[in-house]
Amino acid sequence: MAAVRIGVVGCAGRMGRALVSQILDNENAVLSGGTEHHDSPAVGRPLRHPVTGEELDVVVEADANGLFDRSDVVIDFTCPTATLLHADIAQRTGTALVVGTTGFTDDQAQKLRAAGSKIPVVQAANFSLGVNLLLHLTEEVARRLDEDFDIEVLEMHHRHKVDAPSGTALALGEAAARGRGVELARVSDRVRDGITGARKRGHIGFATLRGGNVVGEHTVMFAAENERVELTHKAGDRAIFARGAVTAALWVHGRAPGVYGMADVLGFDG
Repeated sequence: MAAVRIGVVGCAGRMGRALVSQILDNENAVLSGGTEHHDSPAVGRPLRHPVTGEELDVVVEADANGLFDRSDVVIDFTCPTATLLHADIAQRTGTALVVGTTGFTDDQAQKLRAAGSKIPVVQAANFSLGVNLLLHLTEEVARRLDEDFDIEVLEMHHRHKVDAPSGTALALGEAAARGRGVELARVSDRVRDGITGARKRGHIGFATLRGGNVVGEHTVMFAAENERVELTHKAGDRAIFARGAVTAALWVHGRAPGVYGMADVLGFDG
C-alpha cells in the first residue's frame, strides 16, 4: 500500500513541528510539504526533523495551493479564517482535510461543515485518545446523574492560547449537555463576575485558567450535596494531539465526502 501524502499548514509552529515529527516517523505516511504565513522567517528554508535536526528535502512555502495539489490529506491547526481559506482550496483540489482549529463562530463552523459535501473532513476539538474517551465518559456520567449534580468544566492552557474556553472544554460541555438531553447554548454559564445570584439548577458552568506553558488540562466536575465526581485529563506533550491527527489523516484518506469526528476514526460509534 502506498504511503499517504500528508501536508501541514502552519508547519513551523509548535503544533506544526509536532505534526511534522509524527508524519516523518510513521511508515504509512510521507510528508508532502508545509506552509507558513508569508511573513514568517521560516518561508523559503528547508524543514528539519524536530527531534533529530536532520535537514529535509522540503522547503517551507507561503502559497498553500501547491501543497494541496500534491497532498492526499492536509492537516490544519491554524486559525478559523485561514482554515476556511484552506477548506476552499481543498474542495478545488479534492484533498481530504483534518482540522484541529478551534474558536470558530457559528457561521464559520457552518461554512466548514459545508465543505464536507465535497471532500472528507475530520474535525475535532482535541485529537488525543484520552480526551476522546473523556468525552464519552462525560456524556455517560451526565446521563446517569440527575440535576442534583451540578456540572462544571475547568480548563487550563498556556499563556499564548487566544480562545477561551478551549475548544475541548466546549466539546466537554456539549457532551454533558447531550447526556442531559439539553442544548448547551441554553444552559451554558460562560462568565461569572460580581453579584451573579445563586447557581441555576441544570446549568453547565465553565472556568478558564491561562498561564505558563501548560499544554492542556481539562476537568469535568459533577458536584452534589456531600459528594463530587471528577473526570480529568492532563496533556504533557503536543505529541499526543499530533499522533491522533496523523491517525485521522491516514483513516480519512479515500473516504467519502462528509464531516467526521474522532469517534468515527477510533470506532467509538460502532
